[in-house]
Amino acid sequence: MTRTALPYSAPDLSALARLLERAILDHHVTHGRLPGHVEMMNLLARGAGKRNLQALQAEVAAQRAAATPVAAPVEDAWFDAPPIEEDAPAAPAAVELSVHARKALEHFDVAGRLVRWPLKLSIQRLAMWVLWTRFDARRVYTEAEVNQVLKAWHLYGDHATLRRELINHRLMTRESDCSAYRKLAVRPDAEVRALLQAIRAMARQRRGRRPPAPANREAGGAAS
Repeated sequence: MTRTALPYSAPDLSALARLLERAILDHHVTHGRLPGHVEMMNLLARGAGKRNLQALQAEVAAQRAAATPVAAPVEDAWFDAPPIEEDAPAAPAAVELSVHARKALEHFDVAGRLVRWPLKLSIQRLAMWVLWTRFDARRVYTEAEVNQVLKAWHLYGDHATLRRELINHRLMTRESDCSAYRKLAVRPDAEVRALLQAIRAMARQRRGRRPPAPANREAGGAAS
């Protein structure tokens, strides 16, 4: 599995050493073993002044996203997403969103790319729906093709987690040997549809024009 390097710095090396020493000893006394890999990563994140590893990763992802020129992928593909009405205002704020949908919208840039992994499960669910629209229900994908799509639509280098979560949220299915992936034909609820419309409107506003809406992409594949 390809890993993305995570830059690290601590404000005080001596304080970091003391923190690690106490935490490792306490963990050994409490659990009878040394901390595992993820536990050590969380300790290091705390030593850098962050709440946990996820907070450190989110901060790094935000910094990378800010330094990345905003450019949409080659194909701004939307499959099974609700269409934007021609007389609808272009501004995404005009779309009425739930509290969770507004939080989810903050995790995407103006090109519609996921810039960081949400910490809350409710926001993760909504983010997965957005990525679901990037796949065509009429196609059978290889794992490499799924990875390619996900790499194009997120910015923090963890396509493997996104691929797994699409399966966990029952938005995609795969063969037991991971040789083939298929998008599941499911219907988004009202909360999801509002979020999808907001993200599409945001991308349209950025481009300064209305995107084409071919009928075979807007309606195909959704369950009745």
